[in-house]
Amino acid sequence: MVLQFEGAVNNISEVQLAFIREVLEKRGYKDTKVTIEAVGKAGDNYVANVKRIIVKNENGEFRIIAKVASQQEHLRITAGVQQSFRNEHIMYTLVLPKYQQFEEQAGLHNDDRLRFAECYGSFTEPPHEVILLEDLQVAGFSMLDRFTPLSDKCIRSMLRNLAILHSLSFALKYKEPETYNECKNNLIDTLVIDEKRPDIQYFWSYLENNAVNVVEGDVRKKHVNKCVSYNMEQSSKISKEIAGSKQSVIQQGDVWTNNILFKFHGDSVESVMIDYQMTKENNPTNDLMLTIFGCSDQETQVKHFNDWLDYYHTELDQKLHDLGLKANFVYPRDQLDADMKRYAKSSLGALVVAVTFSLMQPSNAEKVKDSTEEQFKPVKEEEKEAAVKDFFRFDGQHKEMYKKRLEGIVDNFIKFGLL
Repeated sequence: MVLQFEGAVNNISEVQLAFIREVLEKRGYKDTKVTIEAVGKAGDNYVANVKRIIVKNENGEFRIIAKVASQQEHLRITAGVQQSFRNEHIMYTLVLPKYQQFEEQAGLHNDDRLRFAECYGSFTEPPHEVILLEDLQVAGFSMLDRFTPLSDKCIRSMLRNLAILHSLSFALKYKEPETYNECKNNLIDTLVIDEKRPDIQYFWSYLENNAVNVVEGDVRKKHVNKCVSYNMEQSSKISKEIAGSKQSVIQQGDVWTNNILFKFHGDSVESVMIDYQMTKENNPTNDLMLTIFGCSDQETQVKHFNDWLDYYHTELDQKLHDLGLKANFVYPRDQLDADMKRYAKSSLGALVVAVTFSLMQPSNAEKVKDSTEEQFKPVKEEEKEAAVKDFFRFDGQHKEMYKKRLEGIVDNFIKFGLL
């Protein structure tokens, strides 16, 4: 007898099911039913179909989260599915285990280590990629509402995680430079690929123009105008500039509310990053910008911005010390401040994209995720425009939310001297 799958098996290929079956059987699960459930709502995930796999036997229940790649050819090309899954495979099978090794060698307490989901298996053969991860819901972690700005405590928890992640990247670069170079050279910058594709450029251009029309005031419009295009154009240049620089790290790259799980213990907050599909070598401030400006509201940023940067760097300093390095040598505070300003203009474009998708109303998010090739690539120009326009049509409630977040980001970039 073999494992029998039931439930939400849609969007999972036979090849992917065979890999899942193999992983479960190696863990001793045979001759039993396996229930598969869809995870999340529209807009929670864009690149992967996420499933929860539940298997039970006489020893109890075992749960796995499966990140399953789409086999739809044009969607795979448009969303960079193969590259994204490859990046995550490298992180879970090579980079994160190496970080774990450094932490063990340093004798760090569990509370001071980077928490990440255990990887039970990773299959990279396109177009059937699948990554099987620990279900962190079992440990009490949960996803928060993407429409609700995160609190000061949640942001601090995320910044602490980034400080640990970045410190481990610095440690890898200084202690095992060959391994670091191997890792970062194999991580693919999807934006560099996107900048060469006219259909993708059309998509980003429409998103950018829509954002310009949403914000009010000439100053705001001036800064939002062409900011996404600038970010795309600068991606290759910045990548070359950062490559091998003293300050570069392997970033998380896509820090937004739905890529973080939270666990609350009374007044304290614990968080875990769950997505590494946009990892690449970059300046640490890219992750900080997305966390601070992409996940919180204007009022919270005004109140805590400088404290957040202080907190991040203090945590970075401590984690580097634990790993036998010094922040004053590796990444001093004045360098952090300089980098925040240096990469701000490019970061603004990335934030406009991030906020557009994070606040996209569920009906439109569903269209983006489940679009057919015909919707992505209409034959006639007017059909292409209509299809893209439909993605970025916000109703009254979501439009106001989107407008407020965009205007708050631009206003605070100016207030904090970043623009």
